[in-house]
Amino acid sequence: MKPIATPHHERHRSEHIGWLRAAVLGANDGLISTSSLLVGVAAASASPHTILMTGVAALVAGALSMAAGEYVSVSSQADTESADRAKEVRELEEMPEAEFRELTHIYVQRGLSKSLAEQVARELTAHDALGAHLRDELGIVGHMSARPVQAALSSAGAFALGALPPLLLAGLWPGSSLSIAIISMTLVLLGVLGAMAGWLGGASMAKGAARVLFWGALAMGATSLIGRLFDAQVA
Repeated sequence: MKPIATPHHERHRSEHIGWLRAAVLGANDGLISTSSLLVGVAAASASPHTILMTGVAALVAGALSMAAGEYVSVSSQADTESADRAKEVRELEEMPEAEFRELTHIYVQRGLSKSLAEQVARELTAHDALGAHLRDELGIVGHMSARPVQAALSSAGAFALGALPPLLLAGLWPGSSLSIAIISMTLVLLGVLGAMAGWLGGASMAKGAARVLFWGALAMGATSLIGRLFDAQVA
């Protein structure tokens, strides 16, 4: 008995690369930048109130900055995709034969024989000519298309979540070694975030953690040094 064809349900990590990249970038940035800023201000002998207000300002400004930057960046990508789509629609209407030959040539370059490439191009053109050209000529796939609002919200939310732990620690820490507490907690969280990013992306968890730990430690070390050099009492 001939097997019945079933829909393809296999999932791949690349389907989520857009929002995943924005979320991981936002969380890492929120954690590193806020922790580094708090460590630098604390090293300059700032008051607890000043440290806390600095953290709140860093969270709000950073989240909005991430959202704006991601929205502008992904919107530019979306504009390019939209322009390419309009160009393909126009070319399919004005010169369908040339577009058919172009699609056939693409499949020949990918290893199909001329006759098979023509057959594939003909059937795909009959099914969805625009979709075939967007996918095989331009590399634009539906689930990987640019989504500016989604990217902006993911970045802002992730930044806020990343900035929240050091901010809460700054508000609740009772002792005098706030800088050490923030650095220790941040390094632990960065290691977890880096390992998680590596796992979600199908890469080495150890390498993912090591990369983000290096840059996080460097950032906090630099701001701590700057704070100590200035060592100014901020009221």
